[in-house]
Amino acid sequence: MIASCLCYLLLPAARLFRALSDAFFTCRKNALLAKSSSPQVESDFAMSPRGPDQEEREGLLQQWQEETSSQVLSTVSEGPLVDKGLAQSSLALLMDNPREQDAASEDKWSSRQLSDLRAAENLEEPFLEVLGEEPLPEVEGPMWAAVPMQTGLQYANCAVLPMGALTAEQWEEDPAVVAWSIAPEPMAQEEAPIWSFEGLEQLQPPPMEIPYHEILWREWEDFSTQLDAQGLEAGDGPQFQFTLMSYNILAQDLMQQSSELYVHCHPDILNWNYRFANLMQEFQHWDPDILCLQEVQEDHYWEQLEPSLRMMGFTCFYKRRTGCKTDGCAVCYKPTRFHLLCASPVEYFRPGLELLNRDNVALVLLLQPLVPEGLGQVSVAPLCVANTHVLYNPRRGDVKLAQMAILLAEVDKVARLSDGSHCPIILCGDLNSVPDSPLYSFIRDGELQYHGMPAWKVSGQEDFSHQLYQRKLQAPLWPSSLGITDCCQYVTSCHPKTSERHEYSRDFLLRFRFCHIACQRPVGLVFMEGVTDIKPERPAGWAESVLEEDTSEPEPVCPRTTGTIRHCLQLTSVYTHFLPQLGRPEVTTMPLGLGTTVDYIFFSAESCENGNRTDRRLYQDGTLKLLGRLSLLSEEILWAANGLPNPFCSSDHLCLLASFGIEVTAP
Repeated sequence: MIASCLCYLLLPAARLFRALSDAFFTCRKNALLAKSSSPQVESDFAMSPRGPDQEEREGLLQQWQEETSSQVLSTVSEGPLVDKGLAQSSLALLMDNPREQDAASEDKWSSRQLSDLRAAENLEEPFLEVLGEEPLPEVEGPMWAAVPMQTGLQYANCAVLPMGALTAEQWEEDPAVVAWSIAPEPMAQEEAPIWSFEGLEQLQPPPMEIPYHEILWREWEDFSTQLDAQGLEAGDGPQFQFTLMSYNILAQDLMQQSSELYVHCHPDILNWNYRFANLMQEFQHWDPDILCLQEVQEDHYWEQLEPSLRMMGFTCFYKRRTGCKTDGCAVCYKPTRFHLLCASPVEYFRPGLELLNRDNVALVLLLQPLVPEGLGQVSVAPLCVANTHVLYNPRRGDVKLAQMAILLAEVDKVARLSDGSHCPIILCGDLNSVPDSPLYSFIRDGELQYHGMPAWKVSGQEDFSHQLYQRKLQAPLWPSSLGITDCCQYVTSCHPKTSERHEYSRDFLLRFRFCHIACQRPVGLVFMEGVTDIKPERPAGWAESVLEEDTSEPEPVCPRTTGTIRHCLQLTSVYTHFLPQLGRPEVTTMPLGLGTTVDYIFFSAESCENGNRTDRRLYQDGTLKLLGRLSLLSEEILWAANGLPNPFCSSDHLCLLASFGIEVTAP
């Protein structure tokens, strides 16, 4: 369309220019004929020796050539080369009269330029060659084509759109589901050709975009020795091996409520059907024995997640957040590996307590590992698994500490054995706290002095030190009515109730019949003859008053320290929160494009002596051993994949995966 418009505009101007030029040369020719007396002037006009008139004519012709060439070049630059109509119409103006061309133009134009101009009419050569410039050398480079991402055994966890989610045209053009690769035909896999341009430095062809599964590649870090076919380690002693995954899968309702956090994502990859298929592929690929999920939307759980996980061999437990919230936590395990001993849902909400008026929840399960029958009479300690999602608000560290105290008290109750010790414990979830924050240190070290600490500092998510007013933590952090001590234990755990019943003899009970209170006439008693007018006579030898035994149990009193909370579970983190190969911190999520770690897997271990005498407690393997873990990524790597979520990872968090072993002992 643009080329046609330019043709209609340039055609009259070119004709006017041609008419003026013809008139000019005609006048010059007539003037020369009038001055000359030779009858051969007309024939000598073209062949006369070089003189002032000849140089003037050649100068005029050169100027005309440059102006015409500039018009042709501007026409080519404004319209595409494939449009021949504009180029042919422009050239036809120069070759409209064949006889004049044969008589005069061959003298005005060199034979080389005229042949180039005629060849350019058919667009067989570039116009730069017509103007006398050197053409660019042709470079045979690879043709770039868009092809869909291929999923195979090596990329088993790549995203695949469900049928009908996108049309064929969208599949070819959608950047969320297309990877760029070289077409297979043109050239062999050799060194990429270098494109050279005159006056420019050498340029490499544009690099191929790396697929998401290569950018987000995560290594498995193995800390175990060789395992036998039954999943037991042949080291110092047999072990029961299992894997556990903790994953915040991003509830769809929460994502839509905070849509401003996901403007960098293509709308198609935020669709729940796409995300659900991606999440299920991730579960199938890693195949954990225990699956702890956060931000699980209730309707999606009952309609899609629970039926699909049940088909994969999981038994699932779900706890929705209190109030009007639509998401919660879920813990799933394989009944072929574990037997459920008890399940305890935990609600952090306490009516009437401003400190605990939030709707966060947790799930605590006690599982008994099932060892193979071929091992004979062996025993394995039960496993306590706790999964939670702590309050996000960075300013309310006091609420987070209180919620964690309730969870630790529940874990202490469930995991406590008859001898007072604890079975192996795994505590995981989204704690909304960064590494080495006071909350993180409290879980790892087992002690925290909180009195006078700013509330925002507990989680370390944001720095509010510049604000004039800052909420500070005061002792005691929670009231005694909560029933939890400063050691994060239930009050009944400190002073268990006696199960013995008080026994009283019949004579002791009959003594209350004639006690002093029973012999007094109540005030306002209606007088009835034979009923209320009779006063019981006290037997001889009975005292006027009977001392009653105090059968009530004393209220248990647990000492509360001043501004310090503790726990005795001895937990340590699976991850070190630092990537030594890259020299960068580990990242589990990227809110607003800033990478941070808020997801954890803690497990019970045995404390050891700290030779450096620092505040950080050191641990070594105990009954529960860490056998391996799935490495995390750095912020730079996630930036290369356009952050989270992306077509490969359908949540704004990365999954955490670890392998453990529990000692198998003889009875």
